[in-house]
Amino acid sequence: MMQVLFLEKGQLLYRRDYPTPKPEPGEALIRISRAGICTTDLEMVIGYRENFSGVLGHEFVGVVEQAPEAAWHGRRVVGSINIGCNDCDICRCQGPEHCPNRRVLGIQAKDGVFADYVTLPLRNLLAVPDNVPDETAVFTEPLAAALRIREQVQVRPSVKTAVIGPGRLGLLVGQVLALDGGDVVMIGRSRHSLERPLTLGLKSGLAADFADGSFDFIVEATGNEGGWNTAMRLIRPLGTIILKSTFVGKPQIAMSDLVVREITVVGSRCGPFAPALRLLAQGKINTQALIDAEYPLRQGLIAFTHAAKPGVRKVLLYPD
Repeated sequence: MMQVLFLEKGQLLYRRDYPTPKPEPGEALIRISRAGICTTDLEMVIGYRENFSGVLGHEFVGVVEQAPEAAWHGRRVVGSINIGCNDCDICRCQGPEHCPNRRVLGIQAKDGVFADYVTLPLRNLLAVPDNVPDETAVFTEPLAAALRIREQVQVRPSVKTAVIGPGRLGLLVGQVLALDGGDVVMIGRSRHSLERPLTLGLKSGLAADFADGSFDFIVEATGNEGGWNTAMRLIRPLGTIILKSTFVGKPQIAMSDLVVREITVVGSRCGPFAPALRLLAQGKINTQALIDAEYPLRQGLIAFTHAAKPGVRKVLLYPD
């Protein structure tokens, strides 16, 4: 038996009586070292995935304790969160992220990492370089999500860029987009929310500080409905909006405005782990400035309450 944070019918529970998972063929058993609470986890609790019942969490670093290949034993690893059928055309040609039968770690039909142990296929795992500590490696999944933007669209350094939402993901996105010298501005709702991006050397400002149509390229990473309206006001005609938020709610969208102004909207989700690990190993992304607290897993309910407070960035969990 092991300890977990278990979501059941919208209620988050701490349990010590949950069965330790048994690896399926081709899978490893991983002992969790660190796990991160993200906005999606918080939204899951209030109904983002109403049909999910199980262990939450998908950002992690851990140590392989069992594996079908001996070379993996004792390795520190991170793991991509989508588990496809590995048989359909989508899996074979594009990968598991959009497999119609996929399972998603801690989100869809697969127990997550707010636990002592988790199982994942070997093909999902990447070894963590020795110079990357656990507190940094745990950011691999959200940093990969930030890098996904660079796979989807070409962001020229000369374009005026804004990231709306200087939070857990937004601060990673801002750092990624600024790597090549881009003119990136972090947009927040209060002066207090702008303090963290300034410590990272990122430009910042309040949405009210900017005129309509001020930006060519916008990443919306607020995790709430208001971010869309702000993005639509600030984007110029022929501009591009990248949507990163996943949340409970159905915001109203003025479709005619999209058509008349010829706005490009791109949904963006999971990204590449290998380049994320390389950036972390090279020290090019500051993750330590994003950590607000760490809690033992037995205090997971307290940790979730802390993570849900306005202005809090990353809260980490570690098994006792």
